[in-house]
Amino acid sequence: MNLVAIARRVLIVGPDPALSAALVAAASRSAVVDSSRSFKSARAHLSETAYDLLVTDVRLSEYNGLHLVYLSQLAQAPPRAIVYDRGGDIALAADIHRAGAFFEVASRLVITLPSYLAAPLPPADRRTPAAFDRRTLPRGGRRLWDRHLLTRASSSV
Repeated sequence: MNLVAIARRVLIVGPDPALSAALVAAASRSAVVDSSRSFKSARAHLSETAYDLLVTDVRLSEYNGLHLVYLSQLAQAPPRAIVYDRGGDIALAADIHRAGAFFEVASRLVITLPSYLAAPLPPADRRTPAAFDRRTLPRGGRRLWDRHLLTRASSSV
């Protein structure tokens, strides 16, 4: 059996050095990775090299990660893009979906990045950002569920 390795190029952009190092370590197992800490250097990387995947933080001081997504779409072969954020802002996730990118929460991205590299990505993110995530519901018996409903009702008042 002759296995052919697919060469992938990934650009990781983020101002946090610890998170960027973790993302580079997670992606470097199966891809050639370039890293950048600012918008300007990432823009230079995008103009010089063709990438398969762009992973960027949404908050890049004077610009944001969506600017990079739009710039990358002007390339001859535009890369797929993942935009991450520390929180789960629904409006921001909807903007990222409209730009044609995937949205991830930063705390999960280190774990999910290898799966993004291992499989072909669909044309668009099929997850609905406004959909309720059932995984956040409490697990346990009826009493625990009643307590959850009471705390939810009291916090909405």
